[in-house]
Amino acid sequence: MQEITSALQLDRHAEVIGDALLPSCYSVSSLAAASIGAVGSAVSTLICDLGYAASAPSIVVDQRLASLWFSLSIQPIGWQLPPIWDAVAGDYETRDGWIKLHTNLPHHRAAALSVLGVEAVRKKVADAVLTLRADELETAIVGAGGVAAAMRSRADWQAHAQGIAVAAEPLVAWDEVRRGTVRQWAGSAERPLAGLRVLDLTRVLAGPVATRTLAGFGAEILRIDPPGWNEANIVPDITLGKCCSFLSLDKPGDRAIFEGLLSKADVLVHGYRPGALDGLGLGEAARRSIAPNLIEVSLDAYGWTGPWAKRRGFDSLVQMSCGIADAGMHWAGASKPTPLPVQALDFATGYLMAAAVVRALTMAAGGNGIRNARLSLARTAELLVNHPQTAKGSLDKDPTASDFSSTQENTPWGPAHRLKPPLEIEGTPMMWDRPACELGTEPAKWL
Repeated sequence: MQEITSALQLDRHAEVIGDALLPSCYSVSSLAAASIGAVGSAVSTLICDLGYAASAPSIVVDQRLASLWFSLSIQPIGWQLPPIWDAVAGDYETRDGWIKLHTNLPHHRAAALSVLGVEAVRKKVADAVLTLRADELETAIVGAGGVAAAMRSRADWQAHAQGIAVAAEPLVAWDEVRRGTVRQWAGSAERPLAGLRVLDLTRVLAGPVATRTLAGFGAEILRIDPPGWNEANIVPDITLGKCCSFLSLDKPGDRAIFEGLLSKADVLVHGYRPGALDGLGLGEAARRSIAPNLIEVSLDAYGWTGPWAKRRGFDSLVQMSCGIADAGMHWAGASKPTPLPVQALDFATGYLMAAAVVRALTMAAGGNGIRNARLSLARTAELLVNHPQTAKGSLDKDPTASDFSSTQENTPWGPAHRLKPPLEIEGTPMMWDRPACELGTEPAKWL
């Protein structure tokens, strides 16, 4: 996809092997291969430009594996992951259409139930939702601090103020170049990001994918969450290669530790909505004061401009808002919202974020200054919908035994198989030095 290479200022392309296609009205598998390929192109360029190798290594993406990595990459052996969805979450018919309630987090669930005035019983929720208009219920739940999305058509989204704003944003929004350089890390052709310190302030799902990808090339990832936070249904999948710590930023002691970590970080990856870090006293000026040469790559759900710029959101909600679920319903001949076969907006945005980090590092290490980048799920959706899929697509998103590495991963939950890496860079294996871990299990310090 040319828009990806242009947005990331890449002039090398990955070779894509295989023609596996996930069934969808949009080219999800092509997006998977292109976004993962962008990571490979960025890493290959870094290796060449920083002199780790005499020439840029070749890059190959396996489209089947790339498609599978757009879902769970881990297969438990003798244990199970918790359910992905809360019992109340899902699509509900309203008086005039459909709405998705996202209730996986307790406070989001409480917000939706408070608006509806019912208990957490699916039948009672469905009965209450059926009496209401979709857009009015969406507004009420969002106003109560919850997350929900009415299903809109593409035409509706393109006429919506937020849809117009997002369509005008670049796929990767680069800040102005500022003076500075990055600390020299211990990179090599084999492990180009070894010794790079990446502070991870991300949660479900795009941000963790980005940092997991950086860990695959040797970066030291330190993820920080508030005490007690958990994402049990995805943590075994997305903490691969990371250290995970708890800090409460409203406590002076923890805040001092965090600022010390930030001062020594090379990269900050975060998924906070616009202005959220300011509310913690960690606005842009404060971060620059603590870490003047820090590279930042950030994301949000609905874009960085427009009336919904500060709205909470997730992949499944953005699919409802921007017309993807409606288009899928018509494509499938279904009577209810039909999302993509995988959470492609999350995964693609995550890989594009990882590529943006590597590009920013290459530019800074080459003496071209520091640049930050911003991405959003909604803008990635605009990229996808411009690539309809004409072939039927028959790839089953459930892997077979041959898709997994022969080496077992020993996790805190039990042994597991991990998918083979979808990306091959000549002389630079994509591999992880640490197994997945539980959140908050490591001290908050750099190795």
